[in-house]
Amino acid sequence: MAKQSEVILQTLHAHGFEAYWVGGCVRDELMGRAVHDMDLTTSAHPEEIIRLFEHTIPTGIQHGTITVMMEGQPFEVTTYRVEGTYIDHRRPDEVTFVKDIKEDLQRRDFTMNAIARDLDGTYIDPFDGLMDTRRGKIRCVGNPLERFDEDALRMVRCVRFASVFGYSIAKNTWKGLCTQRSHLQYIAMERIRVEIEKVMSGEDPLRGFELLNRSRLLEFAKVPVLCSRFDSELLSRIHELSAESVHLRWGLLLYAGNFNGNEARTYLKKWTFSNQKKDDISSLIDIDEQVRFLFETNNLISLDDSQRLSWISIVLQSGLATAKGWLEIQGVIPEHRRVVSTYDLTILAVWTSQMRIHHLKQLVVSGGDIMQTLKMPSGPWLREMLQHLLLVVSAGIVENTKESLMDEMKRVNKNHG
Repeated sequence: MAKQSEVILQTLHAHGFEAYWVGGCVRDELMGRAVHDMDLTTSAHPEEIIRLFEHTIPTGIQHGTITVMMEGQPFEVTTYRVEGTYIDHRRPDEVTFVKDIKEDLQRRDFTMNAIARDLDGTYIDPFDGLMDTRRGKIRCVGNPLERFDEDALRMVRCVRFASVFGYSIAKNTWKGLCTQRSHLQYIAMERIRVEIEKVMSGEDPLRGFELLNRSRLLEFAKVPVLCSRFDSELLSRIHELSAESVHLRWGLLLYAGNFNGNEARTYLKKWTFSNQKKDDISSLIDIDEQVRFLFETNNLISLDDSQRLSWISIVLQSGLATAKGWLEIQGVIPEHRRVVSTYDLTILAVWTSQMRIHHLKQLVVSGGDIMQTLKMPSGPWLREMLQHLLLVVSAGIVENTKESLMDEMKRVNKNHG
């Protein structure tokens, strides 16, 4: 990616234009973080950029942004610009192209994002972003009140950067954030959720939640408040769950808020999660409710075979991935907050690993085979029979062979109808 972006810069230079790497890619390189997107800024106007490169996409041509495709890689190339007023606290009414890189950098949010780098390694840093990056400080470019008034989402991004990077927030920037927080009411919930998801997938999400609570940002947004009802003891364990399985962190968050499954779905819907993510997260709460219902009243010292079948039934109903996720969450929760003991939790994990099959499609017989054998038409009974066969095979009670399954279905039909 770096090589292709160099070609773009070299091409622009060769035709008499200024051009630099800018923003997050420069910041991340300085921090020693992986660089994923390499944005470029140039004195060339959009039509000049299009003329110089074979494959371009007018991504945001009205704002000066052209996507240049180089060896299959997309690179956003944006003309130096200054921005007009922001009537909706989201985006500028108009932009004006300029020739001075420093004017372009002045419109950016934070000093660490207002650094440009040339091909020879020279930095353009009119707002001391290099120093702030080295000090681990988030500071607005210019007047914080103006920056947050222009785009209110910058306040949530500020918290996100502090959480993910482990940076502190400059005093004036924090004061400006708290002063302008009411402007978050103008920001779409989807945009806020994306920032919060990045907080959740960072190294220290708890710090992000603490900053959100201290700033009271989300109280002024059109979103449900995140942490007002949440148990701090449980939230303090959230970093122990892998960021690669961020839905487990969301599950623990809702667990810490003592949500039931229906409440969790409502909450996640308001946060505009996709149906898939909503189901992945809320299913972790569903399985917890089932375990409580089955085991809590028994005051168990150790689990027996009847509980084994009940647990296997829960796994089959919830799905193996959800069950394993629930076990992982329980593993980081203090024992005095769990339904089952650490010993019993280990047993549940062993029972899960011993399951023979996990899906109906793994049975060697089909619904058609069952109807033909029992000479019965389809109906609700067929689903119940398939679920029973799945349970007894998964538990190792019946072999997953056609002969064994036929014998079992005949037995069930004879005894229970």
